[in-house]
Amino acid sequence: MNIWVIYDIESSRQGDKRRRKIIKQIEKFGLYRVQKSVFLGNIENNRIEELELFSEGLIDHETDSVYIFPMCKTDFDNVKMIGLGFDKKMVSDEINNLFF
Repeated sequence: MNIWVIYDIESSRQGDKRRRKIIKQIEKFGLYRVQKSVFLGNIENNRIEELELFSEGLIDHETDSVYIFPMCKTDFDNVKMIGLGFDKKMVSDEINNLFF
């Protein structure tokens, strides 16, 4: 399933540490950075909950937020990009299947 992960972690010494941990974990899930705090990729449905639990245990609930948006293929195919965008083929099933 295609998934968007968007985070907003406070700017502070501790916030920077949490942000680095979130980024590392998101990248371990194989998601691609499409903007500074926005990641996109294709992961198994059961991994979404794993990412949610990791984020839940890491963030400061008073100052930080992590948004996880699952997206079906039809909706992903209808995403519109204006200006410098990301490579939709890179995160789509067709390209990911080439690596398996």
